[in-house]
Amino acid sequence: MKRARSFVPVLLGTALILTACSSGAPKKSDSGLGVRTLDCVVESREHDAGSSTSSYRGGGTGDYYMVFVTREGQATSRYRLPVTVRQYQRFQEGDRVRITLNNNILTNIQPAD
Repeated sequence: MKRARSFVPVLLGTALILTACSSGAPKKSDSGLGVRTLDCVVESREHDAGSSTSSYRGGGTGDYYMVFVTREGQATSRYRLPVTVRQYQRFQEGDRVRITLNNNILTNIQPAD
């Protein structure tokens, strides 16, 4: 019985090491990783009504989203991304903007020049 107990910490430690190794670096084939700047058009703005579960940058006032459309090569891409209330109010449908994504997370929106 004592031998069986001594293997438990070893097995748990091995499982933790294997889990850490398997979640390692992201695949290089995922083009959504890294910092990208895209020229887009604001297609639509969306507001989800506030609730006790709303937590993204507005806490209780609801969540704000914008849908951006851009050309990537031969394809048209749409991104529905959470934005702040200020960004939601500043940019309207049809506005040309330049967005910066870091691992597909919106980090900046600027008017396109």
